[in-house]
Amino acid sequence: MPLVLVADDEPLVLQVISHRLEGRGFKVVAVTDGLQAINATHNFNPDLIILDAMMPGQDGFAVLKELKSNAITARIPVLMLTARRTEKDIVAALNAGAADYLVKPFNVEELFTRVKRLLK
Repeated sequence: MPLVLVADDEPLVLQVISHRLEGRGFKVVAVTDGLQAINATHNFNPDLIILDAMMPGQDGFAVLKELKSNAITARIPVLMLTARRTEKDIVAALNAGAADYLVKPFNVEELFTRVKRLLK
């Protein structure tokens, strides 16, 4: 059963994603800020990370860069899920190592399809 780490500071987003993924057989660890995301990555070794860009503590772009610069966590695919929708943000995330980028508001089925693709 794949483990997905979801990092987002919006409780409703965390609840929806966690509930939907768990309903599809995934284990989910949910955190609300960037520092928790880094710690949870090291503690749980997730198969995939869904990461918001705008979070307290450390934003998602900084988290992404830190994870991709560490040999242990660099292999974990990261799906950026954020309201930041400019071409500059998308390109920056992909260049920093994000495996995919999805803009909020998002369709849950599209998110699930992207999660499945990244876990193959």
